Formats: sequence, structure tokens, C-alpha cells
Amino acid sequence: MAKTTKIVLSVLLLSSLASADGQWILDQCTLTYHVSHPLHQTDGVSHAASGKAVCRAGECDFLIAVPVKSFDSGDSNRDLHMIQVTRGAEFPMVTVRTRLPESEASASSVNADLEVQFAGQTAHYKQVPFQLMRMGNETRITGTIPATLADFKIDPPTLLTLPVKNEIPIHVEMTWRPAQ
Repeated sequence: MAKTTKIVLSVLLLSSLASADGQWILDQCTLTYHVSHPLHQTDGVSHAASGKAVCRAGECDFLIAVPVKSFDSGDSNRDLHMIQVTRGAEFPMVTVRTRLPESEASASSVNADLEVQFAGQTAHYKQVPFQLMRMGNETRITGTIPATLADFKIDPPTLLTLPVKNEIPIHVEMTWRPAQ
């Protein structure tokens, strides 16, 4: 009887430890970049991001990827030019990586250090604020990455000899859920 109790307790302990580690899947995502020109403003939107987070030993590693060609500004010529300027044929994906303590999942906000790979370059953004909202078993995350063209060594495109502004903030809206 004592041996059976020890086995049951061991199985329960192992299963509780296994459930502490886990995976999250990016369920929905909207990424919007903003470009400002003296003559007009433009937003490009993508809903094609995919992502995964793996949590182990209290730390969660996040990876999000989105095809450069998936951004739509409502003007196909502008979108083709964006792909050319950002070297999208050579570097077709934008990836974002971050690591967060698993304990921050219950917070209403988090500051994340991001590594963004885009246009053949890697930029690091420290302490980017994101808001978290839990809805059932899903977590919605929103925030803005303060990206610039210079971060990725992209020459600002011009219209009528006037360049766009260096700032290209990227607004992020993501919904994550536990992997099944």
C-alpha cells in the first residue's frame, strides 16, 4: 500500500512539473506599420504572422514571424516598392524574438527586450511596453515597437524628391492561447 501511494504521489508530482512548462501559439495577429511623408500618411497591415512561445523553468521564449510581402497598404504599387526598398526578395521574413519570465503572464503590462530581424539587419529594442489582457485561456497583447528605417539600414524612399520620415512605428495586436 505504501509503495502504491509513493508511485501515485510521484506521478502526480511529475505531472504537475510537466504542466509548469508549456507552449503558447499565436492565434491572431495584426501588425501595422506607419510611414509618414510630408504629403501623406500610410499604414501597411498584415494578419499573416505566426508565432510560438515555449516556457521552461520559469522563462518563456517567443518567436514571431511575418512575411514581408503580406503587408497591405491599399496600394499595390506602394507595396511592391516597399518590398524592393526593404530587400524583401532576399530577406522575405521579419522575425521578432523575446524572452519573458513566465510570472509576468499574470501582469497587466510588461516591458520586453525585442530582437527584430528585418531587411537583413538585426535591431534590439529595450524595455518596449506592452499591455496584457486575459480573456478566458487567451492573452491579448498590444503595444508599439519604435522602429526606424535607420535601425535596418534602409534608405528612406522619396516621393517628389521628399523622403519619408525615419520613424516607422509598428503597432502590434496579438492573441495567444495555450497549445493543445
